Amino acid sequence: MTWQIAIFLISLTALLVSSKYFTEAAERIGLSLKMSPFMVGVLIVAIGTSLPELIAGIFASGSDKSEMVVGNVIGANVSNIFFILGITSLVSRKSIHLGEEYIFIDLHFMLGSATILVLFLLDGQVSLAEGILLLLGFGIYQVYLLRSEKPDVVHTLNDEKEIKKGRVAIKDIGIIVLSGAGVYFGAKFTVSSVIDIATHLGVSEAIIGLTAMSLGTTLPELAVSISAARAGKPEIAVGNILGSCIFNAFTVAGVAALIEPLVIPDDIKLTAITFLITASVFFYLLSQDKKVSRFEGMLFLLFYLIFLLKIAHIV
Repeated sequence: MTWQIAIFLISLTALLVSSKYFTEAAERIGLSLKMSPFMVGVLIVAIGTSLPELIAGIFASGSDKSEMVVGNVIGANVSNIFFILGITSLVSRKSIHLGEEYIFIDLHFMLGSATILVLFLLDGQVSLAEGILLLLGFGIYQVYLLRSEKPDVVHTLNDEKEIKKGRVAIKDIGIIVLSGAGVYFGAKFTVSSVIDIATHLGVSEAIIGLTAMSLGTTLPELAVSISAARAGKPEIAVGNILGSCIFNAFTVAGVAALIEPLVIPDDIKLTAITFLITASVFFYLLSQDKKVSRFEGMLFLLFYLIFLLKIAHIV
């Protein structure tokens, strides 16, 4: 058991670190090819921070463990809203003000993506056709982003002024190759170790996905959000959280469903779906006054604690 936990922690760390280097190098390449910071943010950074969930989901589906994908997607979204947004509101220098119109449109997409995923899960699974529809939803969201033309509100991981336009650094290509391999093997061993741990503990992979795996794979979002909040730009953190939730519901679940129909075990179905709906709707309602206060952040953290206790059947 100790060995499996060690493998899980090492492989998860490798997955997260590799994803970070992969995303930063991909962003530098995009900027050097004269892509706008907005385009880089939409096509690279937003997807890069959710890369762990996506690759882990692909491996889980390919290993006939689709229930782990559902657990990871739902757990990651609940973690994004309740845990990461809660932490972000506490470390922010001030209340998070949502003055940008794009955030409210993203809120609609976030609530819509959660609603569609829940509707598909009501019968206990996400089929191939439903996976295609989820990917169509993400395509619509990308079209909206690309046509919204809001380059001033995009947060990038590099300083654009340090990037030489028109010249791709050989070092970045090497980083892409090496970090890509790290993402691949990190995700592979993360999934296999989760399966071993779940088997040893006698619990379903879905529960591990809902808790340890989902919290681990959302660490990139946590790091970016805290960094933005400390820099006095908490609105960027909210945009990152919203984008990640939309990507998870539409793309991670959609791509995994193309490999194998996703199923959600009956023992966690009601709890998981209830908390996903609660997190999405609660965040939407609290955001209507265009701010998230520290006290609301504390309430989010309380919800996340209750979520973990419910999943563990402690309360």
